[in-house]
Amino acid sequence: MTDADPALIEILCRHAPFDDLSEELRDRIAPDLRRLEIGADEVLLSKGDPLDGLYVIESGGFDMQAGAQDLVAHRGPGEIMGERGLLRDGTAQLNVQATEDSRLILIPKAHFETLLSRCETVARWFQRARPTDPNETGPYATGLTALQVSDLMSNKPVTCTPGTTISDVARLMRKHGISSVVAMEGDRLSGIITVHDLTNRVLAEDLDGTVTVAQVMTPDPVTIAPDRLGLDALMTLAELGVNHLPVARNGRVVGMIGKTDLFRQQAATASHMVADIAGARSAADMAHVMERVPGLLAQLVQAGVKPGSITRRITDITDAITRRLLTLAEEKLGPPPVPYLWAACGSQGRREQTGVSDQDNCLILDDAFRPDDHDAYFAELAKYVSDGLDICGFYYCPGDMMATNPRWRQPRGVWRNYFARWIRQPDTEAQMLASVMFDLRPIAGETALFDNLQEEVLAKAKKNSIFVAHMISNSLKHTVPLGFFRGLTLIRSGENRNTIDLKASGVVPVVDLGRIYALLGSLTDAGTRQRIEGARDAGVISTSGAHDLLDAYDLIAETRLRHQAGQVARGEAPDNFMNPEDMSDLERNHLRDAFMVVKTMQSAIGQSRGARE
Repeated sequence: MTDADPALIEILCRHAPFDDLSEELRDRIAPDLRRLEIGADEVLLSKGDPLDGLYVIESGGFDMQAGAQDLVAHRGPGEIMGERGLLRDGTAQLNVQATEDSRLILIPKAHFETLLSRCETVARWFQRARPTDPNETGPYATGLTALQVSDLMSNKPVTCTPGTTISDVARLMRKHGISSVVAMEGDRLSGIITVHDLTNRVLAEDLDGTVTVAQVMTPDPVTIAPDRLGLDALMTLAELGVNHLPVARNGRVVGMIGKTDLFRQQAATASHMVADIAGARSAADMAHVMERVPGLLAQLVQAGVKPGSITRRITDITDAITRRLLTLAEEKLGPPPVPYLWAACGSQGRREQTGVSDQDNCLILDDAFRPDDHDAYFAELAKYVSDGLDICGFYYCPGDMMATNPRWRQPRGVWRNYFARWIRQPDTEAQMLASVMFDLRPIAGETALFDNLQEEVLAKAKKNSIFVAHMISNSLKHTVPLGFFRGLTLIRSGENRNTIDLKASGVVPVVDLGRIYALLGSLTDAGTRQRIEGARDAGVISTSGAHDLLDAYDLIAETRLRHQAGQVARGEAPDNFMNPEDMSDLERNHLRDAFMVVKTMQSAIGQSRGARE
């Protein structure tokens, strides 16, 4: 280690996020910055070592490994090391070894903490490295304690002057379908008049329509700021005994919020939607409920709810629709001739649905099933449910992976033979089918038909090394969109030109890894996050590798959901194709890091498990 070098602060501040440091912060940390010179193959850190601070690579390169052969990432000039450990327990989370002669700038731990607390750009930059709880943040995470008034208010309040007649105000309310009007004198808020005022202060007092607003309005009404919470608005309304509040920023009226807006938001929750679905009498009724899902997705994203909780809630709605359709089908067709189980696969099976999904499902029938006697019933049942799902917005599976296909409407014994054959003869089709079917999850019916089936299949698959190798090779065909020098590779033609497919090139590679880990660890969980956590606990992957992969998965999933929420806010149909130009430099940098983690984990499993060409 060399002595302090006054030039180090200038070198450091060439790199994000330190290029946004104030002069005060630069002067504060500059005297204590140190340069480290590390020779090729020299170990900088071993896992568990106390961290002296944050390392910024000036030149050279470093491999970050969970073990001797478990490469997690490679870092080069301008990149940072040690942030996860500093934000967790203060120790190195990985082994770090120089791949060539290298130089580093060390920011002492105390100064790193100062930058986090004093510089918003630095705090945002390193937020991704903080350990997070993937579970719910509370029962009101998407409710009035999370959303701001600006998320709930009407952005274009209808206004009048204090001299406007009551008759004209009533006509304004009728025209716009509203129950309150703001009285303005120029840019100044003068008062508010509501339907209740028309009833209590005009009609009840036998006044006529020529009375002016100024005579009956509530003058100088209490306002609320747009950055206050929805709960604050609800409490203020209750305390004042009123139904409407003007929303003002710096004295200027920017919106209106009322009890109706707040109650509407409370109703736009997954639990309310599920309750409405349970009482629906047709697929068309359920489709009307589904119209609220894009708004729910946008609210969940806006409230900062974790991706796993968002996709779980959306999938809960799909499950509820499926169960209700099955109930309605049985009411129409009569009781089933033999027990059955309706199962979902794909994203519904993994509980990972977003704002756009197809349907992937199948029927597992009791072995007493006789095709000639019973199949007509189950064919009708499958058609009723699949058609209903399509009406509700879950389009038919392009690969015909649905219970309407006789191939996926079979007795339990046939399903056992399917899996046994796919494992025994792992050709291309078998790999595809096995990948989908490994995500099976019971939705409704006789769950005993699924008991032990998954464990049996996993045990057989794990024992067949050729099948495992084929599964790994198949999963590695889905690559992340990274080119040379960590640049993002874009779709180059077609309607989605110059975008990234955040599903096929982002989420799917991690889903594939999770499925492989489940196979290697005999894990019965269908969810990707649960599979990665289970693989960590079972020793299939290292703890640090699991942490990084989970962080990467969350970031990719969050980016996808934010993209879809933004489309919803603009009145567009949500999709998976995002233009990186719509992201900030900070967001693109984090996304590249996430893709790099996925790529290195793919490389690690391919090398260690002998993937077949």
